[in-house]
Amino acid sequence: MIKSNLAEVYVTEDQAQPDQLTTITASRSQLSGKVSVSGAKNSVLRLMAATLLTDQRVAIRNYPARLLDAIVHKGMLEHLGKTCWVEGSTLIVEEERPLSSVLDWNGRSIRNTLLVLGALTARTGSGAVPLPGGCDLGERKYDLHEFVLRSLGAKVWTNDGMLCAEAPSGLTGADIVLPIRSTGATENALLCGSLAKGETRIWNPHVRPEILDLIRMLRAMGAEIEVFGQESIRVVGVDALGGVQHTTISDNMEALTWLIGATITGGDVEIDNFPHADLEVPLIFLRESGAKFYRSDDAIIVRGGSCYPIEISTGPFPGINSDMQPLFAVYGACARGKSTIVDLRFPDRYSYRDEFEKMGVSSRIANGALLLEGAAALKGATVRALDLRAGIALTLLGLVAEGETRIEDAWQVERGYNDIIGKLLSLGANVRAV
Repeated sequence: MIKSNLAEVYVTEDQAQPDQLTTITASRSQLSGKVSVSGAKNSVLRLMAATLLTDQRVAIRNYPARLLDAIVHKGMLEHLGKTCWVEGSTLIVEEERPLSSVLDWNGRSIRNTLLVLGALTARTGSGAVPLPGGCDLGERKYDLHEFVLRSLGAKVWTNDGMLCAEAPSGLTGADIVLPIRSTGATENALLCGSLAKGETRIWNPHVRPEILDLIRMLRAMGAEIEVFGQESIRVVGVDALGGVQHTTISDNMEALTWLIGATITGGDVEIDNFPHADLEVPLIFLRESGAKFYRSDDAIIVRGGSCYPIEISTGPFPGINSDMQPLFAVYGACARGKSTIVDLRFPDRYSYRDEFEKMGVSSRIANGALLLEGAAALKGATVRALDLRAGIALTLLGLVAEGETRIEDAWQVERGYNDIIGKLLSLGANVRAV
């Protein structure tokens, strides 16, 4: 039985640390210049969790060192017994003392603690982590992660603000049939299955770029994994995993942010390290909606174009994922005419609508769809970044609005964007940060 009294020191997601951004102010700008896309937030955090599966040295290249969630995760690894440091753009993780199975953490919690729990249970036979934080997207439970662990033979329970798991004899491979295509549950099943006894088959997985990046790293560490498209993933457990040097994929959300930002401001921006293959469907929608961009091997040049109304619904890869829809809402707000957005994954993920309205964006919700009336005269206002993606959406709106826009709780943006202020300034944006 794992015991903990961490409930007394658990810090929720909406509590910023003193050294984080509190406010971004933005005013009308035209983005111009060259920017390079950093390593993917939604990939590197999973890769960091995977370092818990081995006692060997792991080097993660293309590491976004100024990403707040990555900094939090690095701290969690160190609390568990890892030694971590950054050399240039590479994170080095080593294990110089026995790994703890309890994450005794009094900092901000992130949703990746669920993967930490899976990795600890797979490696040590038990684990305890603070209940997960992350963006408030409405109904977003962790029951699928519990389902994965229980399917592999673990006992799972909550105790004093902690989520705990135990499998004293180790995890045992099994068929895991996911009721929905969940990225997080697929990742946890991969981590756990890699060290489980026997074969694990993950049915109805969400196979997307970040999943494939995790699989590449696990394979390089010695895991036996075979992917059968969106049907299933087969994992044959091994006794131990080794060290690895792995390069994180580019962040498709950051790439999309710069593309949309350049288009709505009438800018001229070259975006390097652009993950073309990961954004094929969103790029089709944007091109058909007036954006003009030109592709080279690993870059895109955005030049000219106009925003036309968009009509999208979110869905599994290769479609438009839920994280992208606030950015498309910005695009629709800048278009002349009516745009429609339907989020099939998180139907309540329109909380930014009230903040948009403070800036003059007219919208309503009907039958689960967000209906936007674009091309209104946008005006600066004081708004709040309710979550990561809403925060960057408001920042982009601030670049096209008249007057000054003040985005409070701006630390949310830093959670997922590496050196966001530095990159905006390099493109000529009129922004300031506190």
